[in-house]
Amino acid sequence: MSTTPSAAAAPALASYPRAALLGFYERMVLIREFEERVKFLFLEGVMPGTIHQCQGQEATAVGVCSALNPDDVICSTHRPHGHALAKGLSPEELLIELFGGGTGCCRGKGGSMHVGNLAKGMLPAIAIVGGNIPLAAGIGLAFKMQKTTQVAACFFGDGATSEGAFHEGVNLAAIWSLPVVFVCENNRYGASTHITKVSRQPCVAERAAAYGIRGETVDGNDVLAVYEAARQAVAECRAGHGPVLLELLTYRITGHSRRDPCHYQPKDERDEALQQEPLGRFARRLTAERSDITEADLTVVRAAVGQRLTAAIEVGRNAPPPRVEELLTDVYA
Repeated sequence: MSTTPSAAAAPALASYPRAALLGFYERMVLIREFEERVKFLFLEGVMPGTIHQCQGQEATAVGVCSALNPDDVICSTHRPHGHALAKGLSPEELLIELFGGGTGCCRGKGGSMHVGNLAKGMLPAIAIVGGNIPLAAGIGLAFKMQKTTQVAACFFGDGATSEGAFHEGVNLAAIWSLPVVFVCENNRYGASTHITKVSRQPCVAERAAAYGIRGETVDGNDVLAVYEAARQAVAECRAGHGPVLLELLTYRITGHSRRDPCHYQPKDERDEALQQEPLGRFARRLTAERSDITEADLTVVRAAVGQRLTAAIEVGRNAPPPRVEELLTDVYA
């Protein structure tokens, strides 16, 4: 299996404003630190439910969502925290939701696998693998019928590409030229199963040819490469030339869920992934290639994020539970 991205060399940092680069870094730090804090809250037994986390995949969420407008809509998965934060949901509304509070983003009824806020452009996440793909096509159809310039971006893992919903959703979007960017976060594993064990064509982007649409493989651990690829795909969709299939090569450096020790990941593979994870990699590039960004600047960013999350956790812990009178509100089936 080739994991070499088809895209050109990584974008030069010199072409980006300093504030934009620090913004990319801050959002990735926010996602990483959020996930690390939540992990320990679950291990301590103070947070209910279960979690599926995205440490190591921060660049995919930040790169794609940075290319979207506020009124564009994303569809997420059972691993949605990073997507939510990248799309503009606040740590407070997410943490209240994870603690089961009635003022959370889904009023305490969604939990970790179903966070979202449509007012901020995120459909509450769909935990069924591949289940969000046809919904993204439906959202794209609505945008087209309403003659808006909005775009839907649909995140899913490599495991979802073996689901019938992938074929149905992508094929429908292709037939009707819908404004949907299908974003495959290819982290090599569907739960614990390597993609080469379930597909004779492990390059997901090449499957786009079967639907007559454009596909592209991108280094999913390079936030700027993801951003540039997503920006191009979004522009194509806005112009009526969608959909587009983006395959972002990445690697989760955490378990599939909170009880997963990752024994199926070979040590050398995991060691390489830790060297290439997006946060540290981007930090090294920033300080090496930009004279106006220092390690002290990055330290300030990390400290500010840490303080914000400490305060947000207290908000989440102390949020009131949902009221009994709201038991049947927002229930449609």
